[in-house]
Amino acid sequence: MTAEDSPEHSPADLPLIGWRERLVLPELGVTSVKAKVDTGARSSALHAFDIECFEREGIAFVRFRVHPAQRNKKKTITVEAKLLDTRPVRSSSGESETRPVIQTIVATDTQQWPIELTLTNREVMGFRMLLGRQAVRSRFLVDASRSYLQSSPPKHKLKSSAKGAAQRTAQRTGKRATKETAKVRRKNLLKATKKNP
Repeated sequence: MTAEDSPEHSPADLPLIGWRERLVLPELGVTSVKAKVDTGARSSALHAFDIECFEREGIAFVRFRVHPAQRNKKKTITVEAKLLDTRPVRSSSGESETRPVIQTIVATDTQQWPIELTLTNREVMGFRMLLGRQAVRSRFLVDASRSYLQSSPPKHKLKSSAKGAAQRTAQRTGKRATKETAKVRRKNLLKATKKNP
C-alpha cells in the first residue's frame, strides 16, 4: 500500500525531498536528469524538442528528443512513448501552451512511481525537468532549504565546489599575507620615521 492509498497516512511519516533532485526516467532511457521540485506547478514537465505525434496500429504515440544534461547538447536521447493526452498548460509567465502528455515511471535512489509528464522545450530554463505537486503529493514532504535528499548530488559539482573552496581559502590566505606584509611595512616605516625625523 502506498502513501496515496492510505488516507490515514500522517504527513509526519512521509520522507523528505529537496527542492532539487537527480531523477531517473527508466522507461525513457534517461539515467539522470536534474529536476526542480516545484509545488507551484500542478503538473510535471520534461524538456523535449523535435516533438512529433503519430499513430501506430491505431494507437497515438509521440516521438521526441531530450538533452537530459543542462548545458550539454551532445548527449541526445530519442524517445517514443504512448500519447496519454494533449492539454493546455499555463506557464509561469502566464502564457498558455498545448502540450503532449505521457505517463512514465520516475525514480529516486529509494522509490519509483508513475507520473504524468508534459513535454515542452525548456532549453532556456534552469532545469531540464520540473517535478510538480501532483507527482509529490502524499508521497513526500518538500524541504525547500535542502537539495538531493532522495538522490546523490552531481559528482562534477562536488569537485568544482571543492576546487572553488580551495581557491577561496588560498585567496583569503593570500589576502591575510598581504595585510600582514603591509602591517610590517607600516611598522618599519614608523620606526624609520622616529629614528630619522
